[in-house]
Amino acid sequence: MAIGRDTSITWLGHAAVEVRTPGDKVILFDPWLGNPKSPRSADSQDRCDLLLVTHGHGDHMGDAVALAARLRPAWPCIHEMSLWLARRLPGGSDQVAGFNKGGTVEAAGVRVSMVHADHSAGDWNASEETTLYLGEPAGFVVELENGFRIYHAGDTAVFGDMALIRDLFKPDLAMLPIGGHYTMDPTAAALAVELLGVRHVLPIHWGTFPALAGTPQQLQQAVAARGLSAEVHAWNPGDTID
Repeated sequence: MAIGRDTSITWLGHAAVEVRTPGDKVILFDPWLGNPKSPRSADSQDRCDLLLVTHGHGDHMGDAVALAARLRPAWPCIHEMSLWLARRLPGGSDQVAGFNKGGTVEAAGVRVSMVHADHSAGDWNASEETTLYLGEPAGFVVELENGFRIYHAGDTAVFGDMALIRDLFKPDLAMLPIGGHYTMDPTAAALAVELLGVRHVLPIHWGTFPALAGTPQQLQQAVAARGLSAEVHAWNPGDTID
């Protein structure tokens, strides 16, 4: 399963993904490495130059704070999340950069743009007996050093303005949730592929629990039914494509 462009991408289960860039940077998306499908523990992660968390649900925030405290990556994130993190990380506001949807920042030698996601974002805050709000959900388009563009959609339903992500940011590859129940299913994800116009698709957020029943094979069928030429990479946790 090859995409080329001097880039390797490893699925760490659920929505957690590691990208190694042409400039030898390590990017972690949504690092819940305690997920039941993860091939790697958080303690064994030895590098992270750039950390991106799409929203504040525990199955996406996961081990991010502990990893950030230990490995000291750059962490651009939505504004409200940055306010919370600045009080919890040793590097504080020097390590975290708050921005918002439609914005682009440069971090660890790559360009990171924040885009819309259609989902929720609150999680349980046991000490206060209420929900903890860490900003709206988002997706990220990351332009690597060689111009290759990766879109991690986070958790989302399909939405028509994915066509705007195509027109504005022109991603080459999309990581899309397909499990259903909490996010779009394979049929909806195939429409997302069409709206985005990407050449490669990496399905995420499936198979972790029985409720996340969508499969890459179903996505492949739905993409083919739409007459699209995008390649759906049917990977499993621990697999790397490059």
